[in-house]
Amino acid sequence: MSDTWNPRTKAVHGGTRRSQYGEVSEAIFLTQGFVYDSAEAAAQRFEGAGPDEFIYARYGNPTVAMFEERIAMLEGAQDGFATASGMAAVSGALMSMLKAGDRVVSSRALFGSCLYVLEEILPRYGVEVEFVDGTDLDKWRAAITPDTKAVFFESISNPTLEVVDIKEVCKLAHAVGATVLVDNVFSTPVFSNAVEQGADVVIYSATKHIDGQGRTLGGIILGSREFIRKTVEPYMKHTGGSMSPFTAWVMLKGLETMELRVNAQCATAAALADALQGHDALSRVIYPGHASHAQNALVKTQMGGNGGTVLSIDLKGGQAAAFTFLNSVTIPVISNNLGDAKSILTHPATTTHQRLADDQKELLGISPGLVRMSVGLEDERDLIADVMQALALAE
Repeated sequence: MSDTWNPRTKAVHGGTRRSQYGEVSEAIFLTQGFVYDSAEAAAQRFEGAGPDEFIYARYGNPTVAMFEERIAMLEGAQDGFATASGMAAVSGALMSMLKAGDRVVSSRALFGSCLYVLEEILPRYGVEVEFVDGTDLDKWRAAITPDTKAVFFESISNPTLEVVDIKEVCKLAHAVGATVLVDNVFSTPVFSNAVEQGADVVIYSATKHIDGQGRTLGGIILGSREFIRKTVEPYMKHTGGSMSPFTAWVMLKGLETMELRVNAQCATAAALADALQGHDALSRVIYPGHASHAQNALVKTQMGGNGGTVLSIDLKGGQAAAFTFLNSVTIPVISNNLGDAKSILTHPATTTHQRLADDQKELLGISPGLVRMSVGLEDERDLIADVMQALALAE
């Protein structure tokens, strides 16, 4: 029956396990280990645990398994491995499959920590990484050579909201046998099915829209059962990046309301992007769902026209104006998360991307006046009015 369910039903009921007590809300199996009936049973479990058998919380847990199964069902993937954070998912997915001598092609516009993994960590272990303009298919075509092992990109980049053509990049990668890993956070599980569009591995920071209420860190790696259980799981269980049972329970609760929240946030983000067009204090408004976005046509085919919950604005007055704006709003909070019920403003040049050299920031479009705006669940009218009064003070 679950194969025929629509996404909202899967997000509420997928992967449910009930104990002998028949609880309605999923149980938190808050245990680090599991008891065996006999020494023989323990030996057999370590030799090969069954699909509903567990050994140690670092290897797996019933509550965590429910979250893995539910999000995999929602995403259309065969399996998933839940991690302690979104970056544990990014680094785990890459590190588990790569070795010295392998080659990775990546989009250049990435979250600061993703850039660190690709620029600093992987090369230490002999992995070659080439960066390209993710919006230029010719650049991908030239870079993806027969010796490419993996291709990595954010479907919508952080923080300049460039959109990568998932389907076309996957075709180029698969033509040479490369594995495609997509960080799909900004597109959300609601608006973009990267698996359906050809991605082999889909990564989410579940901290964002899946929890979406600022409570816990978490991540998920989704892919084929073989990749998850034979490549990712051995690496993650021995290096310790697995998700806790309590976090998994929070994420299960988040999935139940995710579609409702994300659709409401997207509607407000679109209204805010419309209201900000042509504002005297701004040199640009970046929102994938707006007709002014350079890749709006791709957004229509890849995300059904939904632009997501995040927009970025660039203040003409640079960092001074950006800081005045940030310090003048009364509803959004200044932080570095996104996809939250509360609207959040971030100044990437001095926070999430502060370690980058000025010329690299310029190449990526991270100007001193750029502010990333993650739109929450506040009343649309209140949020627009607040942003407008703050911009007036920043002109």
